Amino acid sequence: MIEYRYDTQLLIEGEDLDEDVINDYFVDNFKGDCLLVAGDEELIKIHYHTNEPWQVLEYCSTLGEIFKIIIEDMDRQSRGLEG
Repeated sequence: MIEYRYDTQLLIEGEDLDEDVINDYFVDNFKGDCLLVAGDEELIKIHYHTNEPWQVLEYCSTLGEIFKIIIEDMDRQSRGLEG
């Protein structure tokens, strides 16, 4: 069984983005693993495994425009189904 079911990926475009602040917010507020926060002050890529991807989307949308959103169900994928 997969502990964190949804592979959540997206880009955030904004101003004065700080990958360290975003990373710390994830660690302090969301349950999940495999966190990747990378980018610069104008564009950040997020990759995160969680059971609550809507919380990730809600937070990230407060930071700027979110796009290239991908949420894949890794449990379905592990059973050979489309995620």
